Amino acid sequence: MTTGVEVLASAEARMKKGIETAQNQFATIRTGRANAAILDRVEAEYYGASTPLKQMAAITVTDARTLTISPYDKTLIKEIEKSIVNSGLGLTPNNDGNVLRIILPSLTEERRKELTKLVRKYAEESRVAVRNVRRDALDDLKKMKGKEVSEDELKQQEVNLQKLTDKYVKEIDKMTEQKEAEVMEV
Repeated sequence: MTTGVEVLASAEARMKKGIETAQNQFATIRTGRANAAILDRVEAEYYGASTPLKQMAAITVTDARTLTISPYDKTLIKEIEKSIVNSGLGLTPNNDGNVLRIILPSLTEERRKELTKLVRKYAEESRVAVRNVRRDALDDLKKMKGKEVSEDELKQQEVNLQKLTDKYVKEIDKMTEQKEAEVMEV
């Protein structure tokens, strides 16, 4: 039999995963500075299998606006270059035969606003995920009412669950503010 405390612990673990998802999504949004995480979603063909770029090459931030990609297998440089160009990130790597260099162009005001909207979209998805966890946990608690949990305990667990939800929504809001500031930074 599960207790109210176990339901809350499970809900909190799931809410933390929602926060991690938001962090991962925010990391893929390009800001004015070079960040290797923008290439996390890029995959290239490697011996017939679609493989993440970070498993095929060392990706380093050379300076504030330059990424350097050093493939472990130099024969894959053309394939990696093609996958970056086709990724939809709007990046064009310079190929010198051994490494790829990506010089990130400055963001236009319009592009910054688009990226801010994307940040807000990801944040809202994360908030919804946290609220869905709350709803599921509330359902679980209500099923236990009378059998395993008294009326008073149920009310207390509901209050605790709401506090947890508020805490994680506030954390998402804080992350969103930081990322928006980063994107709008000139």
